[in-house]
Amino acid sequence: MENIWVILSLIAAFTLATSDALTKKALSVHNEYLIAWLRLLLSLPFLFIALLFVPIPQINRDFYIASACALPLEVIAMILYIKALKISPLSLTMPFLSLTPLFLIVVAYILLGEKLTFLGGIGVLFIVAGSYTLNIKEAKKGVFEPFAAIKKEKGSIFMIIVAIIYSVTASLCKKAIENSSPVFFAVTYITVLVIIFTPIVMYKSKDELQMVFRKGAIKKSILPGIFHAIMLISSLIAVSLTNVAYMISVKRLSLLISIFYGYMFFREKGIKERLLGAAFMLAGFILIVFYQ
Repeated sequence: MENIWVILSLIAAFTLATSDALTKKALSVHNEYLIAWLRLLLSLPFLFIALLFVPIPQINRDFYIASACALPLEVIAMILYIKALKISPLSLTMPFLSLTPLFLIVVAYILLGEKLTFLGGIGVLFIVAGSYTLNIKEAKKGVFEPFAAIKKEKGSIFMIIVAIIYSVTASLCKKAIENSSPVFFAVTYITVLVIIFTPIVMYKSKDELQMVFRKGAIKKSILPGIFHAIMLISSLIAVSLTNVAYMISVKRLSLLISIFYGYMFFREKGIKERLLGAAFMLAGFILIVFYQ
């Protein structure tokens, strides 16, 4: 099964979109710091269960170096991501997150020596263009509106930095996986990430922590945690089997699933306006699968 990474990446896309939708529905009354932390925390039990079924790998110096470099960057990216969502409109920030696969073409080559085929690279660009278009809520104002707003919207700058950081952390994570195993890395990485992020959440959400238990948010967050754990394992196994840029690009199809969820469960509008972006993404997916 030469393209098993494609199936795993599609599973990652589906479970990521599902976890996002369930989190939005279950925890819409709480702040973003608490939401991000809870989803990570509640994915841990299921990651540890998965660890029981795989051998503990031998790890070396490269695993520790890659993980140690990725973790602080991951925390910075999470904080900037949350700040971007808080201070700027989604339509002017989210399009920039779609640039991660574009940055990965360069970053993965520098850190991992990974090269894309010509048509595979075109496929990545198609998915970047499609996911960028999907995130523009008011296309009639012009596809370059988010770029025009950079000067006045600090959140746009934050999200560009996040996109760059994610391209670096994705490459570092693959480096760590190559020197351990996908499941072992997922468990150790998320465990340390939760430990680092906990004091930040305690400070930012101290007034809301009691409400989480009173309103049963923990119980409602179990499903998002399960799907997030599945997403982590499937995406990390997939990235160990192919180029990082390809896997992240296919995983970006979660945006299409999220739009469907938004239409079905949250009555969000504008689904027809996003058909062009969807077409670009599907064309890119086909190019990557057949010509990578």
